[in-house]
Amino acid sequence: MSTFWHEDFIVQLASIVRPKVYVELGIFHCTLFNRVIPFAEQLIGVDINANAGTYMNVLPKTQFFHSTTEAFAKQLKDNPLQIDMLFIDADHSKEAVLQDFHDYFPFVAQQGLILLHDSHPGDERMLHPSLCGTAHEAIEQLSKERENYEMMTIPVSPGLTICRKRTTQLSWHEK
Repeated sequence: MSTFWHEDFIVQLASIVRPKVYVELGIFHCTLFNRVIPFAEQLIGVDINANAGTYMNVLPKTQFFHSTTEAFAKQLKDNPLQIDMLFIDADHSKEAVLQDFHDYFPFVAQQGLILLHDSHPGDERMLHPSLCGTAHEAIEQLSKERENYEMMTIPVSPGLTICRKRTTQLSWHEK
């Protein structure tokens, strides 16, 4: 199986969920981002590399922010938005994944989805910082704090963890 299977999975998920707002942290060459465009009303890509934005399909509903994920999260505090689907795939270190999760969680809509990449490296080689890094350690920690969300990792390398923000099981029971 390709190490990019997660892209097909996320596109299929977006086609079902139809997020109003999709945010991708770490867009690289926008391969996934551009594939999600038909299924979301507004899409925001954030990357520390200014060149990443040149790969984005420029449309009225797409925006590129050349920024660290932390700096963009600070901008959201001044200009909040409700995220229906968030894909965390920037820095693959445990610390950065935890930071992104906690920084963006308040902006994720109830019943919104947070997708975390590189959460199930297939072997020791995949632990290299340019591949999965220590992202899986963040998932281990976050899985213990499940009061306001639920998580599940697809155990196929490099791994994808799906998190649903919720206080009740049924979406129509949410306040």
